[in-house]
Amino acid sequence: MPLHTGNLVADKSYDFANRIVKAYRYLKYEKGETILSKQLVRSGTAIRALIGEAKFAQSKKDFINKNYIALKEANESVYWLHLLYENDYINEKTFQSIQKDAQELVALLVTIVKNAKQNAEAQQ
Repeated sequence: MPLHTGNLVADKSYDFANRIVKAYRYLKYEKGETILSKQLVRSGTAIRALIGEAKFAQSKKDFINKNYIALKEANESVYWLHLLYENDYINEKTFQSIQKDAQELVALLVTIVKNAKQNAEAQQ
């Protein structure tokens, strides 16, 4: 059963994590690539876990921190995707599709972090 919550960034990051796990299996078993794909699966699946942690943050600062780390993991995933593409482990169509999802997550998380920081500053 999917772990969808109705929260846009949580749902998109969950779907992204599933795509990354499938890409990892393909890269490992079909392409024999394990180094870059392990990095990708680590960063690509961490995003949703961190967003889940942020939901139960102990403070506004903790909420911002968890989402900021999720943002860093999304950005790191973009890097690993580029390396996999540029070294011919994934084709252009796959790269463009997954890259688009990753960039959407980056943009959503930038907005969340920015808005949370502004709200925290306004409350001081």
